[in-house]
Amino acid sequence: MAASPLVDSIDIVSEIVPVSRETAERLGIYVELLKHWQTRINLVAPSTLDAIWRRHVADSVQILPLVPDARRWLDIGSGAGFPGMVTAIFLADVAGARVDLVESNGKKAAFLRTVARETGAAANIHCARIEDVIPSLTEPVDAVSARALASLDILCRMVEPLVRKGAVAVFHKGQDFEAEYRECAKSWVIDLVKHQSRIDPKGSIILIRGIEPLATGIPT
Repeated sequence: MAASPLVDSIDIVSEIVPVSRETAERLGIYVELLKHWQTRINLVAPSTLDAIWRRHVADSVQILPLVPDARRWLDIGSGAGFPGMVTAIFLADVAGARVDLVESNGKKAAFLRTVARETGAAANIHCARIEDVIPSLTEPVDAVSARALASLDILCRMVEPLVRKGAVAVFHKGQDFEAEYRECAKSWVIDLVKHQSRIDPKGSIILIRGIEPLATGIPT
């Protein structure tokens, strides 16, 4: 069931996953930093600021129970850090955990570095293009996430090398997912599971464990 839009606090996050006192403090710092930086750069849609816990934090945290054993994450097109920075905050005290966040916008990357420093999140920030970072990764990735970044077809092209090596792709998708899937199926065979979003009645969380190009599709 989706959380009530009339209530916006960390309690919404706690309805999805357990939140320790330390994690709650880190998330609070993150939210306050975002509100402060939002006055200078556009990090999230202004219309969502009054519902930041529900629309962004709780929406992001939905991916954690779906891939509970993942410790090494790659978050692409990170923007304001949803879901990557939220993941990094929850993994802050987990030995060996790390989230690599990729954001090509210099100002947004600076914001993410500030959040990582102030919260102690298990985060490493790359101010670079996604297509430059993925080939340069030298360690295995357990999961790769993206939210409001690109169509499913484009995402598959980006992450196929990682999924082929064993990573799970975890994507937030909106009401246009079915159309995206039909278009994507023209080029790819996908091992996909769709989960209903607990925050957005029209949204879903997509888990992909296999991506193979069709013989008639564009080779990778």
